Amino acid sequence: QVQLVESGGGLVQAGGSARLSCAASGTILSINVMDWYRQAPGKQRELVAVISNFGSTNYADSVKGRFTISRDNTKGTMYLQMNSLKPEDTGVYYCRAGVGKYVYWGQGTQVTVSS
Repeated sequence: QVQLVESGGGLVQAGGSARLSCAASGTILSINVMDWYRQAPGKQRELVAVISNFGSTNYADSVKGRFTISRDNTKGTMYLQMNSLKPEDTGVYYCRAGVGKYVYWGQGTQVTVSS
């Protein structure tokens, strides 16, 4: 089993930066793809960024050029560096990890960007 815990969320001013962390425990060396989702109030959850076990990345158009996803495979930790934050980036950010055909989700961390 894999447990995921996000941290680093909070209140940030527009134009500011924040760094989210997703700490995995359990069979961390079995994790394949990891990604970040976010969900704004009253909106559907959307994919933000993806990183494979070999470091290939993809980003949603809305965050491309502003966010950077990374991971430490040995530690089982994933990061999301968020720069030039906008109010529309506000939402609950969730990390997800794939282990074979199984998917594990963290509990989410709130990011609020004030204008």
